[in-house]
Amino acid sequence: MKHVIALDVGGTGMKAALLAQDGSVLFEARRPTGREHGTDAVVAAILDFATDLAEEGRRRFGVAPLAAGVAVPGTIDERNGIAVFSANLGWRDLPLRTLLGGRLAGPDGTAMPVALGHDVRSGGLAEGRLGAGRGVDRFLFIALGTGIAGAIGIGGRIEAGAHGYGGEIGHVVVRPGGPPCGCGARGCLETLASASAVSRAWAEASGDPDADAASCAAAVDAGDDRALAVWQRAVDALADGIVLAQSLLDPSTVIVGGGLAEAGDTLFTPLRAAVTERLTFQMPPKVVPAMLKDTAASLGAGLLAWDLLSMEVTA
Repeated sequence: MKHVIALDVGGTGMKAALLAQDGSVLFEARRPTGREHGTDAVVAAILDFATDLAEEGRRRFGVAPLAAGVAVPGTIDERNGIAVFSANLGWRDLPLRTLLGGRLAGPDGTAMPVALGHDVRSGGLAEGRLGAGRGVDRFLFIALGTGIAGAIGIGGRIEAGAHGYGGEIGHVVVRPGGPPCGCGARGCLETLASASAVSRAWAEASGDPDADAASCAAAVDAGDDRALAVWQRAVDALADGIVLAQSLLDPSTVIVGGGLAEAGDTLFTPLRAAVTERLTFQMPPKVVPAMLKDTAASLGAGLLAWDLLSMEVTA
C-alpha cells in the first residue's frame, strides 16, 4: 500500500504515523525527543525515528514510503526545508529536509522527498481537511497551549504569509501595556489567554503554586468566584483576539484546540457569548472545538508529504 511518513516533533516528545493518501492512519508510534541530552541528540532521535518508520512501512506493506513530512515548532523556512530556530529544541538553521532526505534515500542514493511544516500550521491543515474544518472554505485555527499560535485556512490549504509568519494570533496585542511577552511586546494575546497564562493567574489567585489551567477550569465548574474571575479575563482576551481576526480575515469558522480547549463547554459557552457581544458589522463565525487533539500536527505533516508528491507529479 502506498504511504508516507508523518512526523510531529514537539518539545519533549514525537508523534508519528504512516499515512495513506486518503488521510487514514496505517500505523502510529511515539517517542521522546531526548532534548535533555542536547540538540545533536534531538536531531539523531528524529533521524532514527524516521528510519524506523520507513522500515516499519517496508515490513508491513512491502514497499518503502513515498515521502516524509515533518512538523516542527519555532521558526521555519518551508521553501528551503530549514528549521531556522527553536528555543525549546536548541537548533538554529538546521537543514532538516536535506538530513532526512539523505537518511531515507533509496538504494540508488536518491533522496526521499521531504516536506517541512510548522507544527501549528500543520495541525491547522489536518483540522481543515480531516477534522473540524472539513468542508469549510475559510477558517481560523487557534491552538491554546503554552503559548498561542494559529493557522489561516483558505480553500483546503494554509496561508503561511509572505515571510512564513501568517496566523500568529498569539502575538496580536489585545491589552496595550499589558504583561510582557517573550516576543518583546506587551499585552499579547498569549500572555493572557494561553494555558500557561491561566495557570499563572490561577496559582496567584488561589495561593497554590501547583495550580494549573485544568484545576482552574474545575474550580470554575464548582462556582469558585476567584476562578471565575481568572477564567473570564482569559475568555475576554481571547474573544477580543477572535473579533480582531474576524474583522481582518472574515473566516466562517474558528476552530479552537490545544490544552485549554479540553475544558469543553466551560470554555466554549462563555467564549461564544463574549465573541457575539463584541461583534458589530462582522458576520458571526462558528466557534468550534478542534477534533484531532494531539495527533493534528503529525497528520498535517503527512498531508504535506502527499501534497509534495502531488506537486512533483504535476510539475
